[in-house]
Parts: sequence; C-alpha cells; structure tokens
Amino acid sequence: MTLSDKLQNAYVSKSLFLRGLQCYKSLCLDRRRPELRDESLYAREELFERGKEVEAYAQRLFPNGVFIPFEEISLSEQITQTIGEIKKRTPTLYQPAFSYNNVFVKVDILNKGKKGFGIYEVKSATEIKDIYIDDVAVQYYVLKGTGLPVSNANLVYINNQYVRDGEMEVDKLFIIENITEAIEERQGFIEEEIKSMREVLKEDNIPDIDIGRHCHDPYDCDFIGFCWQHIHEDSVFELKGRGANGYELYKQGIIHLKDVPSELLSDKQTIQVEGALEKKDFINHKAVKEFLDSLWYPLCFLDFETFYIPIPPFDGTRPYQQIPYQYSLYCKDNENSELRHYEYLAETGIDPRKELIEKLLKEIQENACVVVYNKSFEIGVLKSLGGWFPEYKEKIDNIINNIIDLMSPFQRKDIYFYQMRGSYSIKAALPLLVPELSYENLEIKNGEMAMNAYFTMSKSQDPLEI
Repeated sequence: MTLSDKLQNAYVSKSLFLRGLQCYKSLCLDRRRPELRDESLYAREELFERGKEVEAYAQRLFPNGVFIPFEEISLSEQITQTIGEIKKRTPTLYQPAFSYNNVFVKVDILNKGKKGFGIYEVKSATEIKDIYIDDVAVQYYVLKGTGLPVSNANLVYINNQYVRDGEMEVDKLFIIENITEAIEERQGFIEEEIKSMREVLKEDNIPDIDIGRHCHDPYDCDFIGFCWQHIHEDSVFELKGRGANGYELYKQGIIHLKDVPSELLSDKQTIQVEGALEKKDFINHKAVKEFLDSLWYPLCFLDFETFYIPIPPFDGTRPYQQIPYQYSLYCKDNENSELRHYEYLAETGIDPRKELIEKLLKEIQENACVVVYNKSFEIGVLKSLGGWFPEYKEKIDNIINNIIDLMSPFQRKDIYFYQMRGSYSIKAALPLLVPELSYENLEIKNGEMAMNAYFTMSKSQDPLEI
C-alpha cells in the first residue's frame, strides 16, 4: 500500500461512515473495488431526486439561507466558503461543509440560534430510524470537533397526517424533533467506529464477512451481486411466507432447497420446494373451480396505476398517499359478448382524481363483478376516491363490495408454477400463463417505473418525450 493510499484511507466521508456501520466489507469494497458495485438502481436515483425536493421544502422553515454548492467545487473550497459565511455571521446555511479528524460532512441546514448553531438533518421518511440518529451523530462529532458552538441537533421528517388545504404549510408538513440527547450519547460510539473503520481500511485484505440481513438493512447494499454470487437458483432465500426462514437456514449451513428438512416447511413452502426440486406445477382443481364459479356477469377487470410522493400535490391529499392517474378496464356483459376495453391516462400537470372517478363510474355497471390483482391496493385507491368525493361514495362502495381478488388462488398456492419461485406477484404469474406478455419485454417494467415516467413527462418540455 502506497503513502497516497494510506492518506486516502484516513479520509472518511459521512456516507462512507454510514456504509461502514452497515458492513465493513462494503466499506472496503467501496474504497478499493468500486468496479464491483452493482449497476445503479433506478429506484435509488429516484429516491435521491425526491429527497432533494423534500430538502428544498424544508429550507422554507429557515428561509433566506445561503447555499454552499457541492457539485462544481472541491471539498476544500466548500469548507472555505462555509467558514467564510460563518465569519460573516450568516444565520442560515444550506449544505455547509465541515471537516475534522479527516472526517468530512455536509449539513442539510445549519441555523444560528441564541445559544449556538442547530443542525437540521432532513429526511423524506415519516418516522425516525436508528441510522438517522447515527447520521446526525457523526455530523455533530465533526462540527463540535471544529470548535463550532453547536447547541442542538434535530431531525426534520415528513408528517404523514398532514392534509394539504391550499398553499403548502411547511410548518405542518414537517415534524422537527430535537435528538440532541441521543446524539450526545452516541459520541463515544462514533469516535470508536471511526477508529475501527480506519484500521480496517489500512488492511491489505478485504474483510471476510458473510452475507446476512445486514445486506439489506438499513439499506440495500450495492455490492450484493458480488457478495451473493455463490447463491444460485433454488436457494433457501427463495422460501416465502411462514415456516422455514432462509437466513436462519443459511446460518446452519443449509443453502439449497433440497437440503431443507421437510418438518421445517409450512404446507405452502412444501409445495414450493417440491415444485422446485421436481420441476412440477401444482393446481388444486377443486379450489380453482370454486374460484371461477364465484365470478359473475357483467364481468370487469380493473387495474390502477398510482403515484405517491412525500410532498402532497393536491388539496385533500396527504404525504405518500396513493393518487391514481391511470386505469385500464376490460368489461364483458355475458359469456358470448365482446370484451370491451376502457382506459384513462391523466394529462400531466393536472389533478386527475375527479375526472378519473367520473369516467370510471360511467364504464363499470352497477353490481358488476370486478376482478383485480391484489384487492387491498385497488380497494385502498377506491376508498380514497370515496373520501375525496363523497357524492360518489355510494357508487364507489358498490364497486368495492363486488371486488374479487385474482391474486387469491396464487397466494393460497391453489395455482403454483415452479418457475414462480415462491412469489405470487402478477409479474411472476403472468408470463407463465401468457408467455407473450412478459414484463421483461417492456420498457416500463413495474408500477414504480410507470410512476416515474409519468413525472418525467410532466416535467418535460420536449413533445417527442411526451
């Protein structure tokens, strides 16, 4: 290891520190073997963008602050600008940068009060998590180390009970929680962890840490592809539901489904394991017939697409509330009638809720059998629509009361194809029933991508993109 490598290993950023808290192996891989990192996760990028929007709203709690840029200038320049603003007695800074003991942090909002500075870490979450405490604790460690008089440390997070009514009320949208006491209690731990991480980074070898729940907690690690490469198809991690647990089995040295003692498996897991080992499907013909006999005409098939964001976009909505912007509806009056298709896709930039429900109520006949996949989702959307528009609640309740869940026979494993690998999602079931309709062949492969595409269209000025 060269001198420059040793100097680099002495430097720890806040993000690297939090990575190390989750796993020392991930810490070293990030520093030494970044090329082994998984391809950037689409959802992770979108979360980052949403986080920036939330932070912009939180800044309204402390208006007229000075922003310290970070993309176009070096770390040392960021620190220099921060020091300059503090010397000028600027009361509020956004993204100020600090370094102490070769640990670099940026603070979301730094606000000067009567007794000193307050740290405000902004999160788009709706509750406090342990990792957030450590996030703020390392910032506190650095700022106190520089000699800055820090009087309090706070988390700013989303109040999911806030209902928008007119202009955004940021003081109601956010909860500010003083966590100074918890932060101060963590200072000894923070200092010891920094020392430990530096020792690990000095070693020539990457730590031999096995896979486990920490690979996904508190965040999905981006080295899973590398660390999990010894886990192949038909592993214990494919087991779903109650019964045997993949992580517990792995701790016992059991990796493959064929090695799982049968007495540990639930009935549903037994179907899954037998299907995987014998490459056979399972169909409970009696149960499937009973399900089909429960359907009636007129027969409708309904699917919603929704978006949910931390900042409530319309009056009457809460943070992260599911807001429908699209539906697809197929209807058949009787066994011999043609299948009719109806659809709705909201124009971008409008509140789609009333237009959507009014159109849907015209297209679904009263007392029709409405088939959905995962009824808890569709019922949740319909109940929200009934709350927003009480004048339509009776008709909406009629739809809700006549919903049949197509997911049920798959969830109960009355129908199970071994290629589903324990899952009963529509993405797992559909390609096996209708091979030409695989999600893998679609540019937009899931609801999350559909939601983000909708938002991309709403922001685009290019008619070709829209």
